[in-house]
Amino acid sequence: MTRLRAREERFVRPSGVEDGAVVTVFRVPPELAGMRLDQFLKLELHRTSRTRAQFIIHNSAYDDLGHKLRPNARVRAEQRVLLWRPPWDEQAVPTELPVLYEDEHLLVIDKPSGVPVHPTARYHKNTVVKLLEAARPDEELFLAHRIDRETSGVLFLTKSAEADRKIKRLFEGRDVEKRYLALTLGVPPARELRVDLPLELDPTSSTRVKMRVARQGEGLRSATRFTVLEARGGYARIACDLETGRQHQIRVHLAAIGAPIVGDKLYAFDEGYFKRDRDGEATAEDAARLELPRHALHAHEVRLAHPITGAPLAVTSELPRELSRFWDAREESR
Repeated sequence: MTRLRAREERFVRPSGVEDGAVVTVFRVPPELAGMRLDQFLKLELHRTSRTRAQFIIHNSAYDDLGHKLRPNARVRAEQRVLLWRPPWDEQAVPTELPVLYEDEHLLVIDKPSGVPVHPTARYHKNTVVKLLEAARPDEELFLAHRIDRETSGVLFLTKSAEADRKIKRLFEGRDVEKRYLALTLGVPPARELRVDLPLELDPTSSTRVKMRVARQGEGLRSATRFTVLEARGGYARIACDLETGRQHQIRVHLAAIGAPIVGDKLYAFDEGYFKRDRDGEATAEDAARLELPRHALHAHEVRLAHPITGAPLAVTSELPRELSRFWDAREESR
């Protein structure tokens, strides 16, 4: 691991870098000495292209003495490469987090698509965690579970360590019923079906996040029950009930049966769509083929026993407007 904690390093802030800038520090291991800087960062950042790495270097790369670095510079063993990023250099996200349910123990929000649940390398302020910290400065909130950035819908948080501990046991023990709604390109072969296909991280993908169906007897057991609620002109609206909770499970299973989710940049066609979108290089042709700027997956309902009182609790979020409009337009095209 060559990424270091900035607070553990000593370095000079470059001239012109804002006081609030965020810095990420990379150490060059001896085995990579002599490599071009753009190639080194491409390896370290994992999910970026060489073109994107060069852009990042031009705009933010310095050594520990505050000297600007060039993409074609050769790195040295144990050299520190610093990336300085303005804290506001983030994509804008919806800042309203509607409350679906709240009591003294729980807060359940209707997460909009585009908002990550916690800080990442690309998102620092515009996350569920940070937005709620700003809106509720006197409360301590804990995430009970996670949903993908592009996925919208029901998200549980807790207000105490006791509630957090107990609700996490429910989620980990599969004592929670979760139903998602998906709009798909293609209609499954039956109105009701159960897909039981093991999943594993795709070692051939450069994205480092893509999953794939594993060979029988390998990978992680993954099962989803699907119900086709309606089909319109080659598209379907599907209820998805999880038996397991693997990464990207619904998305991979639907793609495997020939009904990928509309707007899915990883699984609907090929991962080139995901890479171009991530690197800011998406084309008009990409947008037209994907049809939606987000994948059409929505966390519709969560049912569980209240972690403190034990009473049955069901929280529901209706399909968001952008997905409802897309589905209504399919009716017009029949």
